[in-house]
Amino acid sequence: MDKIDILLATYNGQEFLREQIDSILNQSYQDFNLIISDDSSEDETYKILKEYEKKDSRIRLFRQEKNLGLIQNFEFLLKQVTSDYFMFSDQDDIWKENKIEKSINKLKQEKAALVYTDLEIVDKNLEIIYPSYWKYKNIYKKIKKYNNFEALYLNNFVTGCTILAKSNYIKDIVPLPKTSKFMLHDYWTALVIASKDKIAYLDEPTIKYRQHKNNRVGSSRRSDKIEKFKELRDLFIRVKIEHFQIFEENISKINSKEIVKYTKPALEYFKALEKETNIYLKSWTLFFKLYKYEDFSYKMQNFIILNLPIFSRLAFKLKKLIRRKD
Repeated sequence: MDKIDILLATYNGQEFLREQIDSILNQSYQDFNLIISDDSSEDETYKILKEYEKKDSRIRLFRQEKNLGLIQNFEFLLKQVTSDYFMFSDQDDIWKENKIEKSINKLKQEKAALVYTDLEIVDKNLEIIYPSYWKYKNIYKKIKKYNNFEALYLNNFVTGCTILAKSNYIKDIVPLPKTSKFMLHDYWTALVIASKDKIAYLDEPTIKYRQHKNNRVGSSRRSDKIEKFKELRDLFIRVKIEHFQIFEENISKINSKEIVKYTKPALEYFKALEKETNIYLKSWTLFFKLYKYEDFSYKMQNFIILNLPIFSRLAFKLKKLIRRKD
């Protein structure tokens, strides 16, 4: 069997932590280390972790003296990896009992460097909300059709807690980018590996992806809660500016000359959009190159919001008005 290092970052996760650890320890595939880094939790999290550490020799436990934050905590964990493969884990989900087994089999079958899977969205009591995260997020067709670095370049579709990947790429992944709150460890990991090697997907849920009020990262979209059009458009633009800034700062880590050549023009394009509030049609051909792998409705919705805000502003107001009446 191949050894796997499972990386679990914890912070104030006492409510669901035992269920998650039990689901990992009871996997059908047993040849793994569970490496845990607690980010200075203030509740009973660390006490729970110490209990498990005493029970199972596969657990390696670390405690951070100062709160690092999610990204730096995962970076610390990546630096502890000694096995040939690694996986990410959240603190509040439930792994289905054959998650590891099916993931490693799929990776080898596809001769890939990274494999990721679908998720089952559940509430805090594990009742199913949506049977497929991919279909809920409307990314299923994109994954089935493309599943490559070029499609990942603009928008992420790889969820970190489903990843199993080869550890030899960690040297390219770390240090993780820290200048954007929108580029998390899982997206960066998938981007770097996909630019250098093959990624594969397992077309079934292997995780019960729990949604609750204390989620650090969840299935809900920030844009759904915005009430003003300007705030929505500003968010879209800010996400992309920080996105392409990350690429600019880490250009040497991405092995795709054909795609990376768009990075600087894309950054300049989104910065120009930031200053325009009515109509901006310069570089519209670049927009369609960047959004090439998105479906038609998503592509056109974004084009109107970004490039023709004078028209989409009214549509946004009408949509909010209709929603309130409903």
